[in-house]
Amino acid sequence: MPVHDRTEHVAVLRGVSPAIGRCELTYLEREPIVLDRAVSQHAAYATLLRELGLAVLEIPADPVLPDCCFVEDVAVVLDGLAVLTRPGAGSRRGEVAAVEEVLARFRPLAHVEPPATLEGGDVLAVGRTLFVGRSPRTNAAGTDRLRALAEPLGYRVVTVPVIGCLHLKSAVTALDDERVLANAGWIDPTPFRGLEIVPVAPEEPAAANVLRVGGVVVAHPGFPRTLERVVALGYDVRPLDVSEFLKAEAALTCKSLLFRREA
Repeated sequence: MPVHDRTEHVAVLRGVSPAIGRCELTYLEREPIVLDRAVSQHAAYATLLRELGLAVLEIPADPVLPDCCFVEDVAVVLDGLAVLTRPGAGSRRGEVAAVEEVLARFRPLAHVEPPATLEGGDVLAVGRTLFVGRSPRTNAAGTDRLRALAEPLGYRVVTVPVIGCLHLKSAVTALDDERVLANAGWIDPTPFRGLEIVPVAPEEPAAANVLRVGGVVVAHPGFPRTLERVVALGYDVRPLDVSEFLKAEAALTCKSLLFRREA
């Protein structure tokens, strides 16, 4: 996995495990995941990130780790530091080591230790604010550990109660540093006071997870009414099908770690 590319922004991805059909589920009923289709969708995701100017580094899949392609959950990459998390799902803790090896090339490292749990899907960065979901996967000790590491680097950490979905970013993601796209029924919107909240279409409760890449918003095309709202606000929306990953209680942000390369 070469790192010779000096592109300013980096995306770390990991391949789709052949065991993805045994992924962790909390709120969804299990549906068959078509492996070939998931692999194809993941490849299209990597291709789009390259087209958008990112240097994509791909870690091989691990056949014994069903959720390993969801690299977002095992690290939080900040300016000056990469925080290796301790997933709330014990079956996912074996995913950390391979991602740690890659991130060590780019940042100093810190770790989340027991009894703390923290998953990156619960950490939404909007400017210098880190909104951290209190969810089934992230506990108070995990939030406190992230706060202790991030605040000296100039970040503000704000806790957000999560209701009825797996992660904070299942319910809210950033369109830019002034607007978030949200299903307010799955979170307490109060901590987002001061930001404009763009609501998802009521009939599309799972539509809030989009991936911001520079000035582009990558979105799943299966939520057309929500996408119409985002396009109407002037955003450059790139549709990308992740339907097989929705069955795994995942979405667009889960499948990569995006960060700026530092000197």
